[in-house]
Amino acid sequence: MIVTGASSGIGRALAFAAAKAGYRVMLVARRQERLEEVAAAIGSGGGECAYLVADVTDVNAPSRIVDATRKAFGRIDVVVNNAGVGAPGTLLEQSDDAIEYQWQLHVVAPLRISRAALRDLRATHGQLLFVGSGLARVPAPGFGAYCAAKAAVRAVAIQLRRELSKDGIAVTYVDPGAVDTEFSQASGMQRAEEGGGVAVAPDRVARTILRGIERRARRINATPWQTAAVVIGEWFPGVADAAMQRIVDAPAAAAPPAVPPRRSTPALRRAAEKPEDTPGPLNEFDAALAPVARRMERVKLPPEFLRETLVPFNEIELGELAMRWAGMPNKNERAVLREALDALAGAGYLAASGSETWRVLRAAD
Repeated sequence: MIVTGASSGIGRALAFAAAKAGYRVMLVARRQERLEEVAAAIGSGGGECAYLVADVTDVNAPSRIVDATRKAFGRIDVVVNNAGVGAPGTLLEQSDDAIEYQWQLHVVAPLRISRAALRDLRATHGQLLFVGSGLARVPAPGFGAYCAAKAAVRAVAIQLRRELSKDGIAVTYVDPGAVDTEFSQASGMQRAEEGGGVAVAPDRVARTILRGIERRARRINATPWQTAAVVIGEWFPGVADAAMQRIVDAPAAAAPPAVPPRRSTPALRRAAEKPEDTPGPLNEFDAALAPVARRMERVKLPPEFLRETLVPFNEIELGELAMRWAGMPNKNERAVLREALDALAGAGYLAASGSETWRVLRAAD
């Protein structure tokens, strides 16, 4: 079983439950320390697993995930597309990057992974799972891009279920309900999804998902009473509109938009080629980078690239960020990027969480 987003929340709980049930599990997530912790715990409990540090939105991630699983276990029976994060913010006020990232993370990445694993799943008559949300059916104000992406996930699961049935591959859509996870607590998503009720524990949801896998269920409603509330809201949109306005109180202010550091897009490459095209006042952010500004200019490291990496609660890893900026950075480019990150840490934007990792404390002013 491949489980993406396995370092926390539903993915972590499902990995434990699956390993206990006898599955050999490939854990996939971005945070190596968390993956090591989960893998060690599964191993100490007698389970068998391997892990791969990967961002599922990377173009090469699907082939890496499938290749690693084949090498570790020789076969693939189940793929659980669980990795995800919400982006609070009203739909028309969110940036193009925020909207695009939700689409890439929740829709495009699972499709790529499913395509990469298709040959293996045909051989085993395996199963694909897509983790959705009640907000796919009754969207909440303030979570526009997330709701739209999850609605697409629901449609994808239904479509693939019908397209792949001839191959003996089961496709399952999971509505987990409101779950007590890190992001739900921080963003206010939990409150919107649960309709003011009590969120359920990830372990409970994981057990329900595992039973659904064993039944090869078309749909898994992990928290049936919450799904029933969503269905009522879908049938009576006027009631749902009024209820949502009471439940969701400015969710965009509850947490910053969840957008990782951007990859090297054409716009970023243009900025890198002409850093003088993006001047700005000497605010606190610019002042923090002033001591390294000349060296940044020499290696064409645009301040705007660093500005956009400052998404609170995100983790920054030096090597990954260098690859996103420069593709194949040389020693000098990597050194300058390290100096810039250290400067931002000195100004209180970042906090070191390892020798080459930082946690974002606040966004650029």
